[in-house]
Amino acid sequence: MVKRFKVWSYKEGELPIFHTGPVNNIYGIEGQFMDEIESEKSPFKATNPNDAHAFFLPFSVTNVVHYVYKPILSKADYNRDRLYRLVNDYVGVVANKYPFWNRSNGADHFMVSCHDWAPEISDGRPELYTNFTRVLCNANTTEGFQPKRDVSLPEINLPFGKLGPPSLGQGPENRPILGFFAGGEHGYIRKILLQHWKDKDREVQVFESLPKGRNYTKIMGQTKFCLCPSGYEVASPRVVEAIYAGCVPVIVSDNYSLPFSDVLNWSKFSVEIPVSKIPEIKNILEAISSDEYLKMYKGVAKIKRHFVVNRPARPFDVFHMILHSIWLRRLDFRLGS
Repeated sequence: MVKRFKVWSYKEGELPIFHTGPVNNIYGIEGQFMDEIESEKSPFKATNPNDAHAFFLPFSVTNVVHYVYKPILSKADYNRDRLYRLVNDYVGVVANKYPFWNRSNGADHFMVSCHDWAPEISDGRPELYTNFTRVLCNANTTEGFQPKRDVSLPEINLPFGKLGPPSLGQGPENRPILGFFAGGEHGYIRKILLQHWKDKDREVQVFESLPKGRNYTKIMGQTKFCLCPSGYEVASPRVVEAIYAGCVPVIVSDNYSLPFSDVLNWSKFSVEIPVSKIPEIKNILEAISSDEYLKMYKGVAKIKRHFVVNRPARPFDVFHMILHSIWLRRLDFRLGS
Protein backbone atom coordinates (compact mmCIF):
# COMPACT_ATOMS: atom_id res chain seq x y z
CA MET A 1 0.00 0.00 0.00
CA VAL A 2 2.74 2.50 0.93
CA LYS A 3 4.35 2.23 -2.51
CA ARG A 4 1.13 2.25 -4.54
CA PHE A 5 -1.62 4.20 -2.77
CA LYS A 6 -1.68 7.92 -3.58
CA VAL A 7 -3.99 10.61 -2.21
CA TRP A 8 -4.70 14.00 -3.76
CA SER A 9 -5.65 16.71 -1.29
CA TYR A 10 -7.59 19.44 -3.05
CA LYS A 11 -5.76 22.78 -2.91
CA GLU A 12 -8.93 24.89 -2.93
CA GLY A 13 -10.18 26.45 0.30
CA GLU A 14 -8.91 29.11 2.66
CA LEU A 15 -7.67 29.03 6.23
CA PRO A 16 -8.88 28.53 8.94
CA ILE A 17 -11.70 26.24 7.73
CA PHE A 18 -9.58 24.36 5.18
CA HIS A 19 -6.09 22.87 5.34
CA THR A 20 -5.84 23.14 9.12
CA GLY A 21 -7.53 21.60 12.12
CA PRO A 22 -7.03 20.95 15.83
CA VAL A 23 -3.90 19.01 16.68
CA ASN A 24 -4.49 18.68 20.44
CA ASN A 25 -7.17 17.36 22.79
CA ILE A 26 -9.93 14.92 21.81
CA TYR A 27 -10.34 16.27 18.25
CA GLY A 28 -6.59 16.37 17.63
CA ILE A 29 -6.44 13.44 15.21
CA GLU A 30 -8.43 15.57 12.74
CA GLY A 31 -5.72 18.21 12.32
CA GLN A 32 -2.85 15.75 12.71
CA PHE A 33 -4.13 13.66 9.80
CA MET A 34 -4.67 16.73 7.62
CA ASP A 35 -1.20 18.05 8.37
CA GLU A 36 0.39 14.66 7.72
CA ILE A 37 -1.36 13.89 4.44
CA GLU A 38 -0.58 17.38 3.06
CA SER A 39 3.08 17.20 4.09
CA GLU A 40 5.55 17.29 1.23
CA LYS A 41 7.30 14.31 2.82
CA SER A 42 4.24 12.06 2.90
CA PRO A 43 4.77 8.95 0.73
CA PHE A 44 1.02 8.91 0.11
CA LYS A 45 0.81 12.40 -1.35
CA ALA A 46 -0.01 12.49 -5.07
CA THR A 47 1.85 15.21 -6.95
CA ASN A 48 -0.75 15.12 -9.72
CA PRO A 49 -4.47 14.44 -9.27
CA ASN A 50 -4.44 12.13 -12.30
CA ASP A 51 -2.13 9.80 -10.38
CA ALA A 52 -4.34 9.64 -7.28
CA HIS A 53 -6.39 6.68 -6.12
CA ALA A 54 -8.35 8.71 -3.56
CA PHE A 55 -9.22 12.38 -3.09
CA PHE A 56 -9.22 14.17 0.27
CA LEU A 57 -11.56 17.07 1.06
CA PRO A 58 -9.38 19.04 3.53
CA PHE A 59 -12.00 20.85 5.63
CA SER A 60 -12.20 20.77 9.42
CA VAL A 61 -15.66 20.33 10.95
CA THR A 62 -14.20 21.36 14.30
CA ASN A 63 -12.97 24.64 12.82
CA VAL A 64 -16.30 25.18 11.06
CA VAL A 65 -18.05 24.98 14.43
CA HIS A 66 -15.44 27.19 16.09
CA TYR A 67 -15.21 29.94 13.50
CA VAL A 68 -18.65 29.87 11.88
CA TYR A 69 -20.89 29.08 14.85
CA LYS A 70 -19.09 30.18 18.04
CA PRO A 71 -19.30 33.94 17.33
CA ILE A 72 -23.09 33.56 17.27
CA LEU A 73 -24.47 33.77 20.78
CA SER A 74 -28.00 32.57 20.11
CA LYS A 75 -28.46 28.81 20.45
CA ALA A 76 -31.06 29.00 17.71
CA ASP A 77 -28.25 29.75 15.28
CA TYR A 78 -26.71 26.30 15.73
CA ASN A 79 -28.81 25.11 12.82
CA ARG A 80 -26.70 22.82 10.64
CA ASP A 81 -27.61 24.70 7.44
CA ARG A 82 -24.35 26.66 7.55
CA LEU A 83 -22.33 23.44 7.74
CA TYR A 84 -24.31 21.94 4.86
CA ARG A 85 -23.85 24.98 2.63
CA LEU A 86 -20.14 25.25 3.29
CA VAL A 87 -19.41 21.60 2.49
CA ASN A 88 -21.79 21.45 -0.46
CA ASP A 89 -20.27 24.61 -1.94
CA TYR A 90 -16.80 23.11 -1.61
CA VAL A 91 -17.89 19.91 -3.35
CA GLY A 92 -19.37 22.09 -6.08
CA VAL A 93 -16.09 23.93 -6.55
CA VAL A 94 -13.96 20.80 -6.93
CA ALA A 95 -16.63 19.03 -9.03
CA ASN A 96 -16.71 21.94 -11.48
CA LYS A 97 -12.93 22.33 -11.67
CA TYR A 98 -11.92 18.66 -11.81
CA PRO A 99 -13.50 15.53 -13.36
CA PHE A 100 -12.88 13.21 -10.42
CA TRP A 101 -15.95 13.71 -8.22
CA ASN A 102 -18.37 13.43 -11.16
CA ARG A 103 -16.76 10.34 -12.72
CA SER A 104 -17.20 8.37 -9.49
CA ASN A 105 -20.14 10.18 -7.86
CA GLY A 106 -17.78 10.88 -4.98
CA ALA A 107 -16.94 7.23 -4.30
CA ASP A 108 -13.16 7.76 -4.30
CA HIS A 109 -13.42 10.88 -2.11
CA PHE A 110 -13.21 11.13 1.67
CA MET A 111 -13.14 13.48 4.65
CA VAL A 112 -11.72 13.01 8.17
CA SER A 113 -13.22 14.41 11.36
CA CYS A 114 -13.57 13.61 15.04
CA HIS A 115 -16.20 16.26 15.82
CA ASP A 116 -19.64 15.15 16.97
CA TRP A 117 -21.30 17.01 14.09
CA ALA A 118 -19.18 15.37 11.40
CA PRO A 119 -21.63 12.57 10.49
CA GLU A 120 -24.21 15.24 9.66
CA ILE A 121 -22.31 16.85 6.78
CA SER A 122 -24.22 14.66 4.31
CA ASP A 123 -27.69 15.33 5.77
CA GLY A 124 -28.29 18.48 3.72
CA ARG A 125 -28.11 16.62 0.39
CA PRO A 126 -27.91 12.89 1.16
CA GLU A 127 -28.17 11.94 -2.52
CA LEU A 128 -24.88 13.77 -3.18
CA TYR A 129 -22.97 11.70 -0.60
CA THR A 130 -24.33 8.22 -1.32
CA ASN A 131 -20.86 6.89 -2.19
CA PHE A 132 -18.69 9.35 -0.24
CA THR A 133 -16.45 7.95 2.53
CA ARG A 134 -16.64 9.65 5.92
CA VAL A 135 -13.77 8.89 8.31
CA LEU A 136 -15.42 9.50 11.68
CA CYS A 137 -14.85 9.10 15.40
CA ASN A 138 -18.62 9.19 15.85
CA ALA A 139 -19.12 5.81 14.17
CA ASN A 140 -22.68 5.11 15.29
CA THR A 141 -24.46 2.61 13.04
CA THR A 142 -27.89 3.87 14.17
CA GLU A 143 -27.01 7.39 13.03
CA GLY A 144 -26.09 6.58 9.44
CA PHE A 145 -22.55 5.23 9.80
CA GLN A 146 -22.06 2.49 7.20
CA PRO A 147 -19.06 0.23 7.98
CA LYS A 148 -18.66 -0.94 4.38
CA ARG A 149 -18.38 2.64 3.10
CA ASP A 150 -17.29 4.74 6.08
CA VAL A 151 -14.21 4.39 8.30
CA SER A 152 -14.22 4.38 12.11
CA LEU A 153 -11.57 6.78 13.42
CA PRO A 154 -10.08 6.23 16.90
CA GLU A 155 -10.58 9.17 19.24
CA ILE A 156 -7.19 10.04 20.74
CA ASN A 157 -6.74 12.68 23.42
CA LEU A 158 -3.51 14.45 22.47
CA PRO A 159 -2.09 16.63 25.27
CA PHE A 160 -0.63 19.95 24.15
CA GLY A 161 2.80 19.42 22.61
CA LYS A 162 2.54 15.62 22.79
CA LEU A 163 1.44 12.84 20.46
CA GLY A 164 -0.35 10.70 23.01
CA PRO A 165 -0.85 9.87 26.66
CA PRO A 166 2.11 8.63 28.75
CA SER A 167 2.69 4.90 29.02
CA LEU A 168 2.63 3.97 32.70
CA GLY A 169 1.45 0.40 32.29
CA GLN A 170 2.58 -2.34 34.64
CA GLY A 171 3.08 -6.02 33.90
CA PRO A 172 0.08 -8.34 34.24
CA GLU A 173 1.24 -9.49 37.67
CA ASN A 174 1.24 -5.89 39.00
CA ARG A 175 -2.37 -5.00 38.27
CA PRO A 176 -4.34 -5.40 41.52
CA ILE A 177 -7.41 -3.47 40.31
CA LEU A 178 -9.99 -5.53 38.41
CA GLY A 179 -11.85 -2.68 36.70
CA PHE A 180 -11.63 1.12 36.61
CA PHE A 181 -13.47 4.15 35.28
CA ALA A 182 -13.44 7.85 36.17
CA GLY A 183 -15.54 10.39 34.32
CA GLY A 184 -18.57 12.62 34.35
CA GLU A 185 -22.18 11.69 33.74
CA HIS A 186 -22.19 12.41 30.02
CA GLY A 187 -24.97 10.50 28.30
CA TYR A 188 -27.33 7.77 29.44
CA ILE A 189 -24.74 4.95 29.40
CA ARG A 190 -22.46 6.64 31.90
CA LYS A 191 -25.47 7.56 34.01
CA ILE A 192 -26.40 3.87 34.28
CA LEU A 193 -22.78 2.91 35.01
CA LEU A 194 -22.46 5.47 37.79
CA GLN A 195 -25.81 4.51 39.30
CA HIS A 196 -24.73 0.88 39.63
CA TRP A 197 -21.02 1.20 40.43
CA LYS A 198 -20.02 4.67 41.61
CA ASP A 199 -17.99 4.39 44.84
CA LYS A 200 -19.50 0.96 45.57
CA ASP A 201 -16.76 -1.58 44.97
CA ARG A 202 -13.04 -1.85 45.73
CA GLU A 203 -12.34 -4.19 42.81
CA VAL A 204 -14.44 -2.40 40.19
CA GLN A 205 -13.48 1.20 40.96
CA VAL A 206 -15.86 3.70 39.38
CA PHE A 207 -15.64 7.42 40.12
CA GLU A 208 -17.47 10.44 38.79
CA SER A 209 -14.56 12.54 40.00
CA LEU A 210 -11.20 10.98 40.78
CA PRO A 211 -10.22 11.37 44.47
CA LYS A 212 -7.62 14.05 45.12
CA GLY A 213 -4.06 12.79 44.92
CA ARG A 214 -4.78 9.85 42.63
CA ASN A 215 -3.25 9.74 39.14
CA TYR A 216 -5.66 8.72 36.37
CA THR A 217 -3.06 7.30 33.98
CA LYS A 218 -1.18 5.52 36.77
CA ILE A 219 -4.38 3.81 37.94
CA MET A 220 -5.05 2.63 34.38
CA GLY A 221 -1.58 1.11 34.37
CA GLN A 222 -2.46 -0.83 37.53
CA THR A 223 -5.80 -2.11 36.24
CA LYS A 224 -6.61 -5.30 34.38
CA PHE A 225 -9.77 -4.09 32.64
CA CYS A 226 -10.46 -0.42 31.87
CA LEU A 227 -14.11 0.48 31.40
CA CYS A 228 -14.72 2.54 28.25
CA PRO A 229 -18.39 3.60 28.23
CA SER A 230 -19.74 5.80 25.47
CA GLY A 231 -20.58 9.38 26.38
CA TYR A 232 -22.99 11.54 24.42
CA GLU A 233 -21.50 9.93 21.30
CA VAL A 234 -20.26 6.38 20.83
CA ALA A 235 -16.50 7.03 20.64
CA SER A 236 -14.40 7.52 23.76
CA PRO A 237 -10.71 8.47 24.09
CA ARG A 238 -10.55 5.96 26.96
CA VAL A 239 -10.26 3.11 24.48
CA VAL A 240 -6.89 4.35 23.22
CA GLU A 241 -5.86 5.47 26.72
CA ALA A 242 -6.47 1.92 27.92
CA ILE A 243 -4.43 0.46 25.06
CA TYR A 244 -1.54 2.81 25.81
CA ALA A 245 -1.69 1.75 29.47
CA GLY A 246 -1.68 -1.95 28.59
CA CYS A 247 -5.16 -2.25 30.10
CA VAL A 248 -7.73 -4.47 28.38
CA PRO A 249 -10.48 -2.13 27.08
CA VAL A 250 -14.02 -2.96 28.16
CA ILE A 251 -16.27 -1.45 25.50
CA VAL A 252 -19.59 -0.46 27.08
CA SER A 253 -21.63 0.79 24.17
CA ASP A 254 -24.40 0.09 21.72
CA ASN A 255 -24.08 0.43 17.95
CA TYR A 256 -20.38 1.41 17.95
CA SER A 257 -18.42 0.30 14.89
CA LEU A 258 -14.94 -0.19 16.35
CA PRO A 259 -11.87 1.24 14.55
CA PHE A 260 -9.97 -0.87 12.04
CA SER A 261 -12.35 -3.84 12.40
CA ASP A 262 -11.48 -4.81 8.81
CA VAL A 263 -8.17 -6.18 10.06
CA LEU A 264 -8.30 -6.19 13.89
CA ASN A 265 -10.23 -8.83 15.80
CA TRP A 266 -11.30 -6.86 18.86
CA SER A 267 -12.47 -9.99 20.67
CA LYS A 268 -8.80 -10.99 21.01
CA PHE A 269 -7.80 -7.94 23.06
CA SER A 270 -10.97 -6.36 24.46
CA VAL A 271 -14.27 -7.16 26.14
CA GLU A 272 -17.58 -5.89 24.80
CA ILE A 273 -20.37 -5.51 27.33
CA PRO A 274 -23.81 -4.33 26.18
CA VAL A 275 -25.47 -1.57 28.15
CA SER A 276 -28.09 -3.99 29.45
CA LYS A 277 -25.32 -5.98 31.19
CA ILE A 278 -23.83 -3.05 33.16
CA PRO A 279 -25.11 -4.46 36.51
CA GLU A 280 -23.20 -7.68 35.72
CA ILE A 281 -19.83 -6.09 34.93
CA LYS A 282 -18.02 -7.55 37.93
CA ASN A 283 -19.36 -11.06 37.36
CA ILE A 284 -18.41 -10.88 33.66
CA LEU A 285 -14.85 -9.75 34.39
CA GLU A 286 -14.33 -12.23 37.24
CA ALA A 287 -15.44 -15.05 34.93
CA ILE A 288 -12.50 -14.37 32.61
CA SER A 289 -9.77 -16.86 33.50
CA SER A 290 -6.17 -15.87 34.14
CA ASP A 291 -5.11 -17.52 30.89
CA GLU A 292 -7.78 -15.66 28.91
CA TYR A 293 -6.80 -12.37 30.52
CA LEU A 294 -3.12 -12.95 29.77
CA LYS A 295 -3.93 -13.58 26.10
CA MET A 296 -5.89 -10.34 25.93
CA TYR A 297 -3.14 -8.44 27.76
CA LYS A 298 -0.62 -9.67 25.19
CA GLY A 299 -3.08 -8.81 22.44
CA VAL A 300 -3.26 -5.21 23.66
CA ALA A 301 0.54 -4.98 23.60
CA LYS A 302 0.57 -6.38 20.07
CA ILE A 303 -1.93 -3.96 18.56
CA LYS A 304 -0.79 -0.84 20.44
CA ARG A 305 1.42 0.32 17.55
CA HIS A 306 -1.68 0.67 15.36
CA PHE A 307 -2.98 3.46 17.62
CA VAL A 308 0.26 5.38 17.98
CA VAL A 309 0.51 8.86 16.45
CA ASN A 310 3.91 9.41 14.82
CA ARG A 311 5.05 12.53 13.04
CA PRO A 312 6.13 11.78 10.42
CA ALA A 313 3.99 8.69 10.07
CA ARG A 314 5.61 5.28 10.36
CA PRO A 315 4.50 1.89 9.01
CA PHE A 316 1.62 0.29 10.92
CA ASP A 317 0.86 3.39 13.02
CA VAL A 318 -2.56 5.07 13.23
CA PHE A 319 -2.09 7.11 10.03
CA HIS A 320 -1.20 4.01 8.04
CA MET A 321 -4.19 2.20 9.55
CA ILE A 322 -6.55 5.02 8.58
CA LEU A 323 -5.21 5.10 5.03
CA HIS A 324 -5.33 1.31 4.81
CA SER A 325 -9.02 1.41 5.75
CA ILE A 326 -9.64 4.02 3.03
CA TRP A 327 -7.59 1.98 0.55
CA LEU A 328 -9.70 -1.13 1.23
CA ARG A 329 -12.87 0.81 0.44
CA ARG A 330 -11.26 2.23 -2.68
CA LEU A 331 -10.38 -1.30 -3.83
CA ASP A 332 -14.04 -2.25 -3.49
CA PHE A 333 -14.96 0.52 -5.92
CA ARG A 334 -14.44 0.41 -9.68
CA LEU A 335 -14.88 3.38 -11.98
CA GLY A 336 -17.96 2.87 -14.09
CA SER A 337 -19.34 0.15 -11.82
